[in-house]
Amino acid sequence: MASTLSPFLDAEHDQRWEDNIHNKYKLYLNNFTENGTNQTFEDLPSPSYYSLYYRIIGTVFQGFIFVIGVLGNIMVVLVVLRTRSMHSPTNCYLVSLSIADLMVLTASVPNEILSYFLLSDEWIWGRVGCALFIFLQYLGINASSLSITAFTVERYIAICHPMRAQMVCTVSRAKKIIVGVWVFACLYCSPWLFLTKIEPIFYKGYSNRETCTFALSRKHYLGYFFSDLVLFYVFPLLLSCVLYSLIARILFSNEIPKNPGNNASRGSDSKRTSSMNARVQVVKMLAVVVAVFATLWVPYRVLVVYNSFAKERYMEPWFLMFCKTMIFINSAINPILYNAMSVKFRRAFTRMLSCGQRDQRLRNPYISASGSIRYNPSILTTTVSRTASCRVEQLQLL
Repeated sequence: MASTLSPFLDAEHDQRWEDNIHNKYKLYLNNFTENGTNQTFEDLPSPSYYSLYYRIIGTVFQGFIFVIGVLGNIMVVLVVLRTRSMHSPTNCYLVSLSIADLMVLTASVPNEILSYFLLSDEWIWGRVGCALFIFLQYLGINASSLSITAFTVERYIAICHPMRAQMVCTVSRAKKIIVGVWVFACLYCSPWLFLTKIEPIFYKGYSNRETCTFALSRKHYLGYFFSDLVLFYVFPLLLSCVLYSLIARILFSNEIPKNPGNNASRGSDSKRTSSMNARVQVVKMLAVVVAVFATLWVPYRVLVVYNSFAKERYMEPWFLMFCKTMIFINSAINPILYNAMSVKFRRAFTRMLSCGQRDQRLRNPYISASGSIRYNPSILTTTVSRTASCRVEQLQLL
């Protein structure tokens, strides 16, 4: 349980390992204390490490996912906050999702990579780190699931009940719902601050090592695991399937008039068509986000259910790495989906990056394209005008 996503995956370690090895640890301590000699030293397990190939694969792939995910989710938050036209209820939920994904990545991936180079089950961050990292992992995962559920319900109301949406689907209400989501997630996950503990572990030739493990017997956590499965995976997916089916029926059965009678109706029909296309685009993007969430979490969910009932738990290291990597990809891929499927997000990303480049040129008007230092008033004038234009564009509709 010492590495990341511990309650999810590494906490599934074999009960026989707990019984046999921990009993040997206790026997070793008792004999060492009572007799002053290490009579059971040979019974201690030998130190074990991951293979070099395993370390390289895990470090490269998960390190790349971490960099892409952190940068992408930060970009989503900055784009929505800095672009006035992006201040919509749906985008508020996407910001909440990005923050949750950032929390999962930062609380999991660095420790996961670090664990490849430590002794098996070794934990180096102490009691506070054990409780805090596991709490943050759970909090980020559950908050992301609730954020997905929230924007699914918001899109359903906005499209299927447009009259009610004028009062319900507002930015201020979305912010209140997001606060409620995070408060509920914090309260629900708070027991993990007390359900873990630090224990000493002993290997031949090593001392003063610790592991982060369960404070209680693992059987007491099964109810918690299955409530997570139902509340934050099964229920959101069932709800999403139902609501997106209703949304699809409304969108694709809505007939737009094809024979406008005058110029005013032509303008109205064109505006309506554009609005409908934008709605379809947003719904497709959000549906893909939900589908990716469901797919990438399947390996872990299946593993937890299987190991909860099987006499011989499945703990093959490569499959564990695969399960964890799928979870990390889920937390990193959403900004890529936004950029690929949403014109508004793509334009906002491009404008924010281009504005940063123009600001850099404005701060260095004496540097030519070749890198030589010279004063170029035309570049300065053009850069000033483009920078001002860029800042104005951020306040306009995309």
